[in-house]
Amino acid sequence: MTDTPHTTHLYLISPQDVGGSFPDRLARALDAGEVAAFQFRVKGLDQHDEARLAAPLQEICAAHDCAFIVNDSVALAKRLGADGVHLGQSDGSPKDAREALGREAQIGVTCHASRHLALEAGEAGADYVAFGSFFPSETKASEHRPDLDLLAWWQAVVEIPCVAIGGITPENCGPLVAAGADFLAVSHAVWGGDEAEAVRAFHRAIAAAAPKD
Repeated sequence: MTDTPHTTHLYLISPQDVGGSFPDRLARALDAGEVAAFQFRVKGLDQHDEARLAAPLQEICAAHDCAFIVNDSVALAKRLGADGVHLGQSDGSPKDAREALGREAQIGVTCHASRHLALEAGEAGADYVAFGSFFPSETKASEHRPDLDLLAWWQAVVEIPCVAIGGITPENCGPLVAAGADFLAVSHAVWGGDEAEAVRAFHRAIAAAAPKD
C-alpha cells in the first residue's frame, strides 16, 4: 500500500459475512476501479475458519494488485502470509508486529482522534495511521470524532500516510480528500449496495475534490 502526493486512494474493509457470494462481490468491486487495500475484518471465528474464508479473498486481491490486510490478528496475518496487519490500540505494538511479520509488512494503527497516539504509532514503526470515526458508522460504533484539522496537521508535519475512517460515503468524502487523507477506509458504503457502482462513485468524488496543483 503506497501513496503518491495529492492522491487519495480507496481502502475497503470487509463486512462480517465474507462467505457465499462475497468473493464474487469483491472481484466486482476491484474490477470497478483502483483499490489500494482490502482489510479482512471478521469477528468471532476461530483462526482455522478465518483462514479458510480469507484464502479466496487473498487470491482475488493479489490478482488486482490490492494489498490484503488482516484486522487485529498478527498470528492470522503471519499464517496467511498477508501483506500486513491493522492494529487497534489493544492489539499489540507495531514493533512486535514488525518482528513477527517482517520488514515488508504493512502495519497500520487505529489512533481515533489522537495526535499523541498517531505520533507514538509512527515512532513505533507503523506504516500508516487511521483516524476516525469522522461520521456515524454503520459498521463500528465510535465515540471519537476527529475534525478535518487533524488530517491537515498530519499531512503538514508527518510523512507517514493517514487513513480516514468512519461512515464515509461518496457524498461526504470530499472534505476529507481536500484536507489531505491519503486513504479513505470504507465498508458499508460499498457493501451495502452495488459495490461496483459504489467504487466508481468514490473515484468520481475523489477526483472532484482532489487539490489541484
